[in-house]
Amino acid sequence: MNSLVLKRRVVVTGYGAVTPLGMTSAENWSAIMGYRVGYRYHDWSDMGIRARFFGLIDEEPNLKKVPAAIRRRLPRFARLVISAAQEAMAMAFQQGSPADYYDSLECGTIIGSGWAGQDETHINYEDYLRTKLGSPFGCILSMPNAATAACSLNWGLRGYQNTPIAACATGTIAIGDAFEAIRSGRASMMLAGGGESLRTSAAVWNIDVLGALTSEQSELSKACCPFSLDRNGFVLSEGAAVLCLEEREAAISRGAAILGEIKGYGAYSDAFDFTAPAEDKIARVKTIQRALAQAELKPEQIDYINAHGTSTLLNDLNETESIKQALGDAAWNMPISSTKSYSGHLIAAAGSFESIICLQVLQHQIMPATHHLNNADPQCDLDYIRGEHRPGKLRNTLNLSFGFGGANAALVIGMSD
Repeated sequence: MNSLVLKRRVVVTGYGAVTPLGMTSAENWSAIMGYRVGYRYHDWSDMGIRARFFGLIDEEPNLKKVPAAIRRRLPRFARLVISAAQEAMAMAFQQGSPADYYDSLECGTIIGSGWAGQDETHINYEDYLRTKLGSPFGCILSMPNAATAACSLNWGLRGYQNTPIAACATGTIAIGDAFEAIRSGRASMMLAGGGESLRTSAAVWNIDVLGALTSEQSELSKACCPFSLDRNGFVLSEGAAVLCLEEREAAISRGAAILGEIKGYGAYSDAFDFTAPAEDKIARVKTIQRALAQAELKPEQIDYINAHGTSTLLNDLNETESIKQALGDAAWNMPISSTKSYSGHLIAAAGSFESIICLQVLQHQIMPATHHLNNADPQCDLDYIRGEHRPGKLRNTLNLSFGFGGANAALVIGMSD
């Protein structure tokens, strides 16, 4: 019985993304294909912030179809999430809903965030100090699981619910855990992803003071240039990305379009430092190898890797060495790129957004180049796709995410036979 349950396959039937590159997944892909970036120059030096490049979304997402009782209680990161989820659900169920096909107790939600409603917490308290009036929803606005709850409420998803908080690995972990929930028989359909929005000076300063954000002061092409000698920190961006996952046979039986399959998932911890990757790279290597083993694929069967590629000195070299150790000789012939060079770092949404990129790579059979890789670091010597986007015959991709706190996660995302 258990062996049969463990062989349940998990497919993607919908996805949605809201980032500085665009308000839909199609707009995001179009921007990347056009070599456009989502970040720009902002001078917040009067607030004590040294970084000068950020990825901010100018528009407020359209949530008119979301009941006011839900909409009014959402911090910005959760509004971005539910907008992305609307796109994912529309793609998966067209004009219908999960309730047309599944018991609501078999449908769940895993949406993560790194810093959740930190902006709203600051703003609400400052308003109270100034006016002696504050939002009665202040507590809800600051809840890390506000987006998870909103998705559950909006679509009546009464099954398994969780809210991972694992910094930059959050979105990948959310998808991986949703994959495991379906694979094990705990659920038949899951919404999974992540969202992040940090726009107040207090929240941005909190990260900037670490020295992790880009130190580039003027040149856009050097603000985010993964695997380059010029790299000097990551560009902080806001956004959300959500995937709809379903058990394969159930999705096929209801006539859903299958966009791809989650084939393998790995997640191990560095247990080394709050911000620096482990020097021994054991957890990163094991994470990659576990994902491949669960997918029952050899390294040479991976056709493309979407790297974590943050444009930081520590990550990019450590990631390069981890890929070499995990994949062996296959690493040298592996096309790899970092799409953070276009989007900036979406923090909790990074992994789920880059999972969508992997699905779009499979759909369009083209791999994005790593933007701004004009001065390659000779130590980052793998095939990081410089210059133009590259076509290929692609069946299986690998998405890598590594977060503060030592969180490492990997997903094998492939075409579904």
